[in-house]
Amino acid sequence: MRMKSAFKVGALEPPEPTRPPPHRHRRLALSLLSSLLFHALLLSVQTTAVALALILLVGTPAAWLLATRRFRGRSVVITLVELPLVLPPAVAGIALLASLGPQGVFGGAIGDRLVLTTAGVIVALTFVSAPFYMRQAQSAFEALDPTWLDASRTLGATEARTFARIAIPGAGSGLLAGLALAWGRALGEFGATLMFAGSFRGITQTVPLAIYERFGTDFTGALALSAVLVGVSAALLLSVKLLSGAGWLGGAAR
Repeated sequence: MRMKSAFKVGALEPPEPTRPPPHRHRRLALSLLSSLLFHALLLSVQTTAVALALILLVGTPAAWLLATRRFRGRSVVITLVELPLVLPPAVAGIALLASLGPQGVFGGAIGDRLVLTTAGVIVALTFVSAPFYMRQAQSAFEALDPTWLDASRTLGATEARTFARIAIPGAGSGLLAGLALAWGRALGEFGATLMFAGSFRGITQTVPLAIYERFGTDFTGALALSAVLVGVSAALLLSVKLLSGAGWLGGAAR
């Protein structure tokens, strides 16, 4: 009877929790150092940097014009600029193929120089992430005190000088916040890049595409890359909150 009761008591004891395999963190670090994953990280950094540079150079003057000028069709232009915000990624990729692909609207002039190339990745990243910067930049310019701009023009400054010396410094925090949002969107872009540029290692395979490819065969590598994206995304989101004056813990800035 004692043996039987002891057996029953033992049977009711909860099983010991399974422990993670040893050196798990070490394997995650080694996965990031592998050649293929390193190239995906490097390609993502390079392509997003070029895309952000294009967005900054073209988007800043465009946002300034949309914020300070009133013209016929302005609402239509703003709608077209912001359209990629609501487009499904696959639809955005098809739109790029229909316009810039070899058989697209501008295919005769461009040919196949963009499709399935690194340049195509940059085009896709710019297309999907530019509205995040444009929207924020336009709001930042519209929030400027008009008396600053009027005073600059009264003192004889040209429109370009007013834009460079008054508007950009005054809207600096908003522009940086928009740039951070655009960078986060570009780092996480998947569908449009896959549809327009494909997924070729070392050429067009960015981090999200590398995660998708390795999910079924190298889960540790996919997990390591996912951890990198989570960390970068959290840092970008925190920077946006700090630039907008929300503070570290969400309180009002003093």
